[in-house]
Amino acid sequence: MNAFSRRGACPALSAPMQTGDGLLVRLNPVAGGLSLKSLIGLAESALRHGNGIMEVTARGSLQIRGLTAESARLLAAEVDALGIAVRTGVPVETGPLAGIDPQEIADPRPLAERIRVAIEETGLTARLGPKVSVVIDGGGQLTMDAMTADVRLKAVWAGEDVRWAVSVAGDALGAKPLATVDADAGRDITVAALRMVAEKGREAHTRDLSERQLASLAGWHSFAPLSVLPDISPSRGEIGSSGVGSPPLALDIGESRHDKAISPLEGEMSGRTERGARERQPAGSPIGTFALTDSLALGIVLPYGSMPAQPLIDLATQAADLGVPEIRLAPGRALLFLDLSPSACASLQSSAAALGFVNDPADPRTRIAACPGTPACASGHIATRVIAETIAKQSGDLLDASLTLHVSGCAKGCAHPGTAALTLVGDENGAGLVVDGTAKALPAGYRPGYDAARGIAGILAALQAQRHLGETAAACLARLGAAGIAELYRRNQ
Repeated sequence: MNAFSRRGACPALSAPMQTGDGLLVRLNPVAGGLSLKSLIGLAESALRHGNGIMEVTARGSLQIRGLTAESARLLAAEVDALGIAVRTGVPVETGPLAGIDPQEIADPRPLAERIRVAIEETGLTARLGPKVSVVIDGGGQLTMDAMTADVRLKAVWAGEDVRWAVSVAGDALGAKPLATVDADAGRDITVAALRMVAEKGREAHTRDLSERQLASLAGWHSFAPLSVLPDISPSRGEIGSSGVGSPPLALDIGESRHDKAISPLEGEMSGRTERGARERQPAGSPIGTFALTDSLALGIVLPYGSMPAQPLIDLATQAADLGVPEIRLAPGRALLFLDLSPSACASLQSSAAALGFVNDPADPRTRIAACPGTPACASGHIATRVIAETIAKQSGDLLDASLTLHVSGCAKGCAHPGTAALTLVGDENGAGLVVDGTAKALPAGYRPGYDAARGIAGILAALQAQRHLGETAAACLARLGAAGIAELYRRNQ
């Protein structure tokens, strides 16, 4: 397997990933946002060097598709010429309105930068897998609650002081709380947790840490600053100490293989040592207008996270004419246009709708997750975006907010790794239907891929006819049961 075909990696600008329509690159601007000139330049580069398709991911990264090995190098050179510095290393992510949201508790960017520096200084980047990530959430109108991360830090009030609630392994709902601490301790716990993960190997995450390790992290801030965090030895053991007065974490930072301390000399010799997103609409949708201190921000979403470059160029050109200084990429596959007046916001919103973007939280496309599918992805078996668009146009009014539909080209389920009410998954048998499961589950029934949208339309029509007063579509789906839903899907083939 060559470097371009390696799966499970993050397709950074310097390391493109092979897909069905060529190479894919992903970039995150260091500044957090892009000038309109830079966005237009990127879109023009996508037209010149790729297939002209641009994407914003569920975590808010920008992707360019359809590249070759040579054109990827040309694209990288043009990104550099545009002056766009892109992030490398472990993702340490902040909210899309970080630093400019008058409702946020604290600006998360200084802490995020300190954590990035600490990760680099301790040499962890090369030892952690590409999916390991950290989220720093300052609160406000657009939280990071829906984003999964290995370590989460969220600003909270403690009297009149700001503290950071640290948790691990999940989104805001499912992560395990560790401690509420100041910024220094938050940085220390984050780096200690990542060291533990690194010790377990490049496939590991904080979900793999033991209860003992988690307890150590929860108590770490009481004992030591970052400068004395124990190093991980080259023999992959844990550094311990049996000396009197040693802080408890010196013994507990890892799971000792033989319950014996490693020589301090070995410790000295050791030196300083995207994507796990579960697709879910953020608690605060990125679609709509958001009040800044003296202006508005407008959030729009790319349908299914994907858009041809030309409509992006057209919209960015109008935004530049309206005086927009910057756009920011946002979780939920969104773009945020900053510093708009109310009249300019209304004008840009209207143009976005005319160009095919999603600018209404009630748009049925927001309730459908669809990967690129065929022909864009070599693993895909069905034309996912065609199916999704047909369902949205013909049956969108039957989708309510309780029901999520996932259209997956294969069993990997890249667009929505979690459970969905209804999942269409492509394989050699056609388009299979999974009820209340993931794309990895065994389908309960099949239709030909080209006819999958008609099968879903039959299910949605039956749900509408059989729903009780006040019953949601998801509740009706559960009442009818998987077998009954599968039968509705198979009918009239």
